[in-house]
Amino acid sequence: MPDHPLKALTADLLPHHPQAAARTLPPLTWPRPLRHLPHALVILTAVALSATGADMTARLLAVTHAATLALALRHPVQACWLSLACFAGITIGHPPTQDNELWVWVVHACVLFLLALRIPLPSAAVATAVSAALGPALKAAGAGVGSWSTVAAGTAFFGAALLAGAVRRGRREDRARLAEQMAATAHERAQRTVLEERARIARELHDVVAHHMSLISIQADAAPYRVPDPPRELVTELAAIRANALEGLAELRRLLGLLRSDAPGDTPADTTPQPSLAQLDALLSQLRAAGLPVAARVEGTRRPLPPGVELSAYRITQEALSNTLRHAPGTEATVQLAYGHAALTLRVTNGRPARPAPPSPGAGHGVTGMRERAAMLGGDFAAGPTPDGGYEVTATLPTTPALTPTTPTASASPSPTDKDTPA
Repeated sequence: MPDHPLKALTADLLPHHPQAAARTLPPLTWPRPLRHLPHALVILTAVALSATGADMTARLLAVTHAATLALALRHPVQACWLSLACFAGITIGHPPTQDNELWVWVVHACVLFLLALRIPLPSAAVATAVSAALGPALKAAGAGVGSWSTVAAGTAFFGAALLAGAVRRGRREDRARLAEQMAATAHERAQRTVLEERARIARELHDVVAHHMSLISIQADAAPYRVPDPPRELVTELAAIRANALEGLAELRRLLGLLRSDAPGDTPADTTPQPSLAQLDALLSQLRAAGLPVAARVEGTRRPLPPGVELSAYRITQEALSNTLRHAPGTEATVQLAYGHAALTLRVTNGRPARPAPPSPGAGHGVTGMRERAAMLGGDFAAGPTPDGGYEVTATLPTTPALTPTTPTASASPSPTDKDTPA
């Protein structure tokens, strides 16, 4: 957009300027059958105005002038100057009769309205001022523009068209800005939700990582005493391993301190041991006592898994069943665990709710948290409604360590099925 006002006017009002090539009248945001109602009304207005004229020549001139309305739907700048030329040519060459002397003013006023819808107010005001000055000039020159009262009424039409078009354009721009702000706010909220969930998962995984680091330190410290007369180089290397493990453990504690720096008024972070699938039966018993009939099925040989997989599988199951209890009252749930050679497949399903769910407070971040837990392990996650009206959560969690670190690459914006509800 040009910075200088004169350049802006040139860009907006010169018919051959590239910026004025085409400014199609946008459709409404109404239901599809009514989106192009304004376009149809403009065409009908042009047809009605083209029917004026006392003789054949006047009718042809009326049709030519009214055609500028249809042109203004796509090229308002060109239509404005063409309408103004028709206005001057008609009033000089073949003036309308006294009964039809207002129609040339009405046609040009409609064109000015369509122009004001598409270009900035200062540029539209300049075009309106030029049009308003042409009427008195033609009257003073003796052209057939009607009486001075007709000139005054026509000039008022031009001003009203400018005002109506500018107001309508301003409201459309305000709605567009509001929609952009709402989209940006929703995107930022989604990103913040993902970051909050990742921080919460990191706090939970601290105990798992700290446990492994402590084992490395203890084993490195005890290794020299397990063999008689160990080489000095081996003792030195094991001491270095233990020192590095202790240093890493200290850095991990500092990192946990940052993750647990809660906002004022927040409750302190929980320091109890993190759960695993060994506590799954206790979780299911608690949910049955709360009124949720839930059954569990295990496929394959149940075996201990890496602590991170155990924790993520437990938390995903807990969140999915909690959503079922909140949002699908009166239904039954099923938990399926399939132990594969290299992955654990977890599936939590529920049927159609028996009654509407009561309003539930909460941030609605459950699906985001479950997805982040699966992505952290390099697994897959899916959640969505089932054909019978229920809901299903499926997660595949690798049980073998990856050769390279896994970083979640999913977008921070939730997908259309990211709803913290199974119903």
